[in-house]
Amino acid sequence: LQTRLQAGQGYGNTLNCVLTVYRNESVAGFFKGMSFPLASIAVYSSVVFGVFSNTQRLLSQLRHGDPSRTPALADVALASVVAGFVSVGIGTPVELVKIRLQMQTQPYVRANIKLKPTVPGFPVYQGPIHCFRMVLEKEGIAGIYRGAGAMLLRDVPGYCLYFIPYTCFCDWTTPAGCISPNPSAIWLAGGVAGAVSWATATPMDVVKSRLQADGVYFKKYKGTLDCILQSYQNEGLKVFFRGITVNTVRGFPVSSAMFLGYELSLKAMKRDQTETNP
Repeated sequence: LQTRLQAGQGYGNTLNCVLTVYRNESVAGFFKGMSFPLASIAVYSSVVFGVFSNTQRLLSQLRHGDPSRTPALADVALASVVAGFVSVGIGTPVELVKIRLQMQTQPYVRANIKLKPTVPGFPVYQGPIHCFRMVLEKEGIAGIYRGAGAMLLRDVPGYCLYFIPYTCFCDWTTPAGCISPNPSAIWLAGGVAGAVSWATATPMDVVKSRLQADGVYFKKYKGTLDCILQSYQNEGLKVFFRGITVNTVRGFPVSSAMFLGYELSLKAMKRDQTETNP
């Protein structure tokens, strides 16, 4: 829904998008482009959270000589920035393939000429591997990383507004004397952080989605700035907030589960390490 609202044509609102997708593509339409992100999400999340955690430990080691010391807010912010940079390198090709698969059935309008999508059953891309290979053959590495600039502008501040609110909320809800917050506090803090992060990241998410969807039939945008200017000139400021409801609602449960899994995994590994090395 998020991609269709941000980069598609003819969807008035979220409900209209849901009904249109269901009417034209049935339930399967809601799961297009799912396999590639599903196969890579574990690696992506592990790398992002690992980079964030280890950067904090490194900063604590450099500043205080103790990697286990609780990091300052500035250290959390810097670790978030590093995680945001790393996420772009891994996430851009995955996002591009997902969006191309989701958007290949959408009609495009250019100079009053409506380009029809391909005949049902004969899509442009036959699957994620075919999509990746075709983009790589036709556009090279630059094509695979199309939209990386917009994703960088989304993820660097986005991860700051992801990890910092989470850290602050956990500190606020953890009683004095407790080493770590309880699972319910982690779940709530993760959800709030996810909702805040995705809501504020929506404008650049719109630009990224449009750049990556651009190219299924023809290229309309020359780059990030051109996409911003064309989108604003054609549709006004409101275009940058398309999909904000979907992003915010989705961000809460996804981030809650992500942070809860992360914290519980860390606790389990620390407990095993303690039992192994008494």
